[in-house]
Amino acid sequence: MKLTLAVGTKNWSSWSLRGWLPVKLSGLPFEEQYVQLRHDDTEEEVKKVSPSGLVPLLTVEDGDTRFQVWDSLAIAEFMAEIAPAAHLWPEERVARAKARAVAAEMHSGFAALRQQYSMEFARHMPGHTPTPGTAKAIARIIEVWETCLKDSGGPFLFGKHFGNADAFYAPVVSRFHSYDVRLTGAAKAYADAVWHHPLMREWLKASAAEVEKGLV
Repeated sequence: MKLTLAVGTKNWSSWSLRGWLPVKLSGLPFEEQYVQLRHDDTEEEVKKVSPSGLVPLLTVEDGDTRFQVWDSLAIAEFMAEIAPAAHLWPEERVARAKARAVAAEMHSGFAALRQQYSMEFARHMPGHTPTPGTAKAIARIIEVWETCLKDSGGPFLFGKHFGNADAFYAPVVSRFHSYDVRLTGAAKAYADAVWHHPLMREWLKASAAEVEKGLV
């Protein structure tokens, strides 16, 4: 099976990170296609690789079969199916249902946070007081984290494995880091564990290179 993942500018593209992490966590080899976002020819370049005009996009070639998965949550589900040993979802049914619920909540919600605190993965941008909508989103995210961590024992949302639920909140951790969102207790310990995960360090290195090259 050949996997090819198209991603956008790493400093900005939170959705690309959400797709990239499950593919990396699977341990399966894959090729990466890179598309520079917010550029004059971005729309044209993305259309070349993605019929939806969006990234991430996973292309799968398996024998005579070729198909595409063009949504980050669908990519996470697919990778969990083909790489069960990676523990991308919890094994226990109730925990697995909760993990899917919190990932889906992130996938479809928190619009105020996304708008005010857009992802700037490699940049530190303090001094942005949250709007009421953003503050409400932050409080809910912390509540989700603390509830999951209390039930699982951590260090990640559903135990010892960094899984799909963590992948979906990883861009939020970066936003909290960039915009100096104050965390305490279990939420801070969790954010630190995610921020210092080797794959987040890898993404940070690539994001910092974009900044240094003037691509963002």
